[in-house]
Amino acid sequence: MHPRLATTRVRSLLRTFPAVAILGARQSGKSTLARIAFPEFEHVDLERPTDLARAQQDPEFLLEQSPRLVVDEAQRLPELFPVLRSHLDRHPRHRVVLLGSASPGLVREVSESLTGRIALFELGGISSAEHDPEAVWIRGGFPRLHWTRPRARPEDWYPAYLRTTLERDIPQLGYRVSATRLRTLLTMVAHAQGSVSNLSELGGSLGVTYHTVAHLLDLFEGVFLVRRLRPLVANLKKRLVKSPKLYVRDTGLLHSLLGIPHAKGALLAHPKAGASFETFCIEQLAQHAQLVDPSAEAFFYRTQTGQEVDLVLRLRGELIPIEIKLGRAVPEVRALETCVRDLGLRRAFVCNLAPGLTEIRRGVWMGGLLPILDRLRLLPQARQTPAPPRRRLE
Repeated sequence: MHPRLATTRVRSLLRTFPAVAILGARQSGKSTLARIAFPEFEHVDLERPTDLARAQQDPEFLLEQSPRLVVDEAQRLPELFPVLRSHLDRHPRHRVVLLGSASPGLVREVSESLTGRIALFELGGISSAEHDPEAVWIRGGFPRLHWTRPRARPEDWYPAYLRTTLERDIPQLGYRVSATRLRTLLTMVAHAQGSVSNLSELGGSLGVTYHTVAHLLDLFEGVFLVRRLRPLVANLKKRLVKSPKLYVRDTGLLHSLLGIPHAKGALLAHPKAGASFETFCIEQLAQHAQLVDPSAEAFFYRTQTGQEVDLVLRLRGELIPIEIKLGRAVPEVRALETCVRDLGLRRAFVCNLAPGLTEIRRGVWMGGLLPILDRLRLLPQARQTPAPPRRRLE
């Protein structure tokens, strides 16, 4: 079992709250994380018929007999949550870890029944600090594609994964939607990766209403397939775009939907290579930010005149704009400088494939993903390195 950066964070949460919900896409490593972080806990998997029957028959007895308990795929038994609330009130020293592949927005009982008693933590894919970043970008962030023996082939694994999610997982949550329609919409999002959402246009292409598309995107977001990156709302005189941008979150799944072979040469030759790299960096930066600052948020910045910055992180109370470019050349940074000036910020970054970190304009730094994570103090202490000397490119 490969250690995860999230181990320290979830242990810390369980010292503060009687219950912790570790949420994330199916196969993202939640069960392994729980076994590493809480090896002494009893583990109940509600996908096993015997464990599900045991929990359904007498959930109070199960909780009483297990003062340290991990419940895997907890969204399959929503009636457990009200029982858990009263149990934790009676036994404040008991600890429960819930693992789920659906957000509280889909499993409303989590947030409604356990308010004030549970901490929510979202586990992303493999971090670029946990494995080779290039491999994670090309093959995706699911552990089974990197750490199992024999290693799963993405060409075979992603179609099966998507079929299971669309045909089984979403219906089990109580939503009866055609798997074909879901797959078609997800493929449309992939082809428009990183574009500002136009729900009417998507609905017209799919033959459904604006409201139906919005509902289906809610489902995708709820099972961690799609990210809606919201625009930054600031009190500026400029008019800002108000619609979110849509991303298929895992780049390996994105490449599968677009028919891109999971090889570096094939990816770099594809027109969506830049959008793929942008997706990878956004997910990595947002994931690391959440590990150190639970209140961290990710946005994009775009004015009605077309000035755009790919990512704005709200981290430790600071807004940090980050432009993402596939390549090593110094890009045009006019939009980045405009964002810094309009919002009164002190620094900005260009994330690309350049080694190290270089100051290309006053307060604007350019470098690779890991050096930027390092500069933002988002890497574990063992991976952090001394800051590079300040250099300017003219």
